[in-house]
Amino acid sequence: MCGFVGYVNGKLGILPDNETTLKLMSNRIAHRGPDSYGQYTNDHVSLGFRRLSIIDLSRQGNQPLYSEDERYSLVFNGEIYNFQELRQELKKLGYHFSSKTDSEVIIRGYEEYGEGIIPKLRGMFAFAIWDDQEEKLLLARDGFGIKPLYYTQHTTDGSFIFGSEIKAFMDHPRFIKSLNKIALKPYLTFQYNPLEETFFKEVYKLKPSHYMTVKDGVITQTKYWEQKFIPSKKVLPLKTYVSQIKETVQESVKMHEISDVQVGSFLSGGIDSSYITALLKPNLTYSVGFNQYEKMFNETDLAEQLSKQLGINNKRKFVSGDEAFDKMETIIYHLDEPDSNPSVVPLYFLAGLASKDVKVVLSGEGADEIFGGYEWYKPSKLNDYYRKIPLGLRQIAKRIIDPMHHNPRLDHFLTRGTLPIEQKFIGQAIVYTDQEALDMVTEPFSQSPSAIAICRPVYDEVSQQDELSKMQYLDMNVWLPGDILLKADKMSMAHSLELRVPFLDKEVMELAKTIPAKYRANYEETKYALREAALSVLPDEWANRKKVGFPVPIRHWLRKDPFYGKVKALFEMDLTKKFFDQDQLLHLLEDHLHEVADNGRKIWTAYVFLTWYQIYFIEDEGNCQTELV
Repeated sequence: MCGFVGYVNGKLGILPDNETTLKLMSNRIAHRGPDSYGQYTNDHVSLGFRRLSIIDLSRQGNQPLYSEDERYSLVFNGEIYNFQELRQELKKLGYHFSSKTDSEVIIRGYEEYGEGIIPKLRGMFAFAIWDDQEEKLLLARDGFGIKPLYYTQHTTDGSFIFGSEIKAFMDHPRFIKSLNKIALKPYLTFQYNPLEETFFKEVYKLKPSHYMTVKDGVITQTKYWEQKFIPSKKVLPLKTYVSQIKETVQESVKMHEISDVQVGSFLSGGIDSSYITALLKPNLTYSVGFNQYEKMFNETDLAEQLSKQLGINNKRKFVSGDEAFDKMETIIYHLDEPDSNPSVVPLYFLAGLASKDVKVVLSGEGADEIFGGYEWYKPSKLNDYYRKIPLGLRQIAKRIIDPMHHNPRLDHFLTRGTLPIEQKFIGQAIVYTDQEALDMVTEPFSQSPSAIAICRPVYDEVSQQDELSKMQYLDMNVWLPGDILLKADKMSMAHSLELRVPFLDKEVMELAKTIPAKYRANYEETKYALREAALSVLPDEWANRKKVGFPVPIRHWLRKDPFYGKVKALFEMDLTKKFFDQDQLLHLLEDHLHEVADNGRKIWTAYVFLTWYQIYFIEDEGNCQTELV
């Protein structure tokens, strides 16, 4: 796992202090690769690289890497799990290798296949290849978006900047740092930025499953892999899919443990990380919880119990509110963009705990999205019966009953039974409704698309599929890369720790595509086929345990000092008036304090954004040009 930065020079040509700038930009992301630094520069392009040594720890693994004729230069972040197979294939074609790294396979493969090497790669990756002959840049990102890759031309001279983290752009003197006002309102609803454009104006994320070429300032993007579920004409017996899952997931775990350093595992009380741990059987597992509140905030006892049953040592840590708030600015800085998913906090401490012993951990992200694990995915018998009533009658019933009752569960039922999935499901988190978000932001930040409009293009790609497949496809393309994988990458790399996700493997996904909806989520169970497969290595109570997530006691923290006082002081600042209805925000805080309502998530979401803005637009000047709100 590593990090890279780079830029193609614009109209003003090479920077006067080019090597210094490149080193400053690279140092911004030194946490991604503390083991070595490398660079390549010429009159057109500059590439900077920070290495975290995982495979082939020798100097031959340092980057940038070059083609034998030095036409191509590569910087690469990630792991290619089928690199040994590709290496043998390329050797037979006459290519020579100077290292045992997976990264060398990419550049040799590019020499042979051009962009055709990208669909052949099995792994998590973001990389850049510069073609010095054609003066062309290639950027590529893995199929799920496990590894981040950002780019921008928002510069004073048209320079094209790219890299693993946005913070590295701050030290490029021609980068124009300004706030993307469109991102705030959707963020309040989704808890993360669901847009392709980031919170920094005209800074974009390269979409998962895409590669991009840049030549003479012209950008071309191409999609190279699909995640759509394939409707099966013939449904096979459940045991067939269960057997295939067991074989494919086990093989994926075996591939993901390839390393020249020790590998550990994150472990909660849920099925996903438990299944991976049981297959991997590492020397160490790691768990984090909060032991000062209700039992739901602490699954470390379950993790410790399973570790003992599997004969594995478990290390755990309990995080206090004081520790969490002391590290919040560091956490938010590492995220690059505001993300108010509470699980970011324990994930940061979990990665810190593991990094004391290992350089690599396996984790269970992605199983819910590809195997159907979220509770919302479960169909409802009552809802299905209700939907057999003609739509017109259902709409009349909703109009009559809505004014008579103020029951959220009844309203949810009526809404779910009246609207198509495209108009009621936007993903796994809704903090502020569209209307609440519109009422909260000030006028300059109100001109944003609705949550439904943001999701519509994704739904359009699978318009003929069943509701479950539509929801999963939306989550795989918006929620997974925008929140789950982003925080996993940023929080692990903050501690120079490589996090690998065996469920998000190309071969696992190709299998998951073929599993019928009823074996993913049905009336009784979520992740039905996966749970049946996990029974082969897990006790019943783990394989069948309901999803809890990673709950964090935010609501408790915000009802006592010093946490309440710290948030209130921030909300009372003049800065807050630029973005939010200050009175309304303070009213939410007071109602929460006095337990009139549970506004914890809404308060936290505003708090994270304001803290992020202070860090990046007030405190961090960098060398770039800054446009303040």
